[in-house]
Amino acid sequence: MKKSLLFALLCSAGLAGAAPFAYVPNEKSGTVSVIDTATDTVVREIAAGKRPRGIAVAPGGARLFVSDASANVLLSLPTGGERRGSTPLGKSPEGVGIAADGRLVAVAVEESNSVTLIDAASGAVVADIKVQGKNPEHAVFSPDGRWLLVSAEEAEQVDVIDVAARRQVGSIAVGLRPRGIGFTPDATRAYVACELVNTVYAIDLASRKVIATIPAGKNANGIAMAPDGKQVWVSNGTDGTVMRIDTAKNVITATVPVGKRPWNMAITPDGAKLYVANGRSNSVSVIDTASARKLADIAVGELPWGVVIE
Repeated sequence: MKKSLLFALLCSAGLAGAAPFAYVPNEKSGTVSVIDTATDTVVREIAAGKRPRGIAVAPGGARLFVSDASANVLLSLPTGGERRGSTPLGKSPEGVGIAADGRLVAVAVEESNSVTLIDAASGAVVADIKVQGKNPEHAVFSPDGRWLLVSAEEAEQVDVIDVAARRQVGSIAVGLRPRGIGFTPDATRAYVACELVNTVYAIDLASRKVIATIPAGKNANGIAMAPDGKQVWVSNGTDGTVMRIDTAKNVITATVPVGKRPWNMAITPDGAKLYVANGRSNSVSVIDTASARKLADIAVGELPWGVVIE
């Protein structure tokens, strides 16, 4: 078999068998950079509209779901790189989340103050759910698939959506401008970074109350939870650092310098490495989570918005 044909077949299969990969949407470049986490090198670039922002990856890594804020659509992209389809959305879609079973995709839509639920297989809109927070940025599924937590730029709360009921059923008071959200694996707690108060809030999901406030760096925003739930990381946009939080004690245990304006992040499935999108450095920093030491900076496209890994 010719090498070119073999490569095409591998691409159409979504780079299967070589996971995990880190996928980085580059807002100004209109691409997704694909990083092989074994070698920490960019192995391909995927065209992803004009302004890709939020991103989620299907279980198994076969497809990416990317919000294009320029065209106001959700793109469905095979990880081999050919465009599969798109779903129209409201104006200025941002964060994208996917349920653990891969069936539903959620998109936070800023200007309509809503979260759109989409059937991952068909691309059909299942529901468009209004939320109280203005300019929602992230919509994140709990690991058990029961809840969506939604953060908004102009809010002092995170909104709670009952996924089965398709409606908001409550809200949880936090600090001004909540951003990144991460759940513990057992879905009992969530951690929320609030940018304008430089604080991470630990939330008990059963009572829907804050159980701890953790001082972070300036303009805290991104959150990444370790697979075992023992640590959670927060990025500090102005400080150019990430911090490690011990979830047993809810205290900072390490601070690591990264690039300029670190934003959204992801951890490898084995929990060994953290990947941080540095929006103003056009790079991704790789952190060894055990030693809290930076291993590498990987050049990507312009204005990387976040990272997902599968």
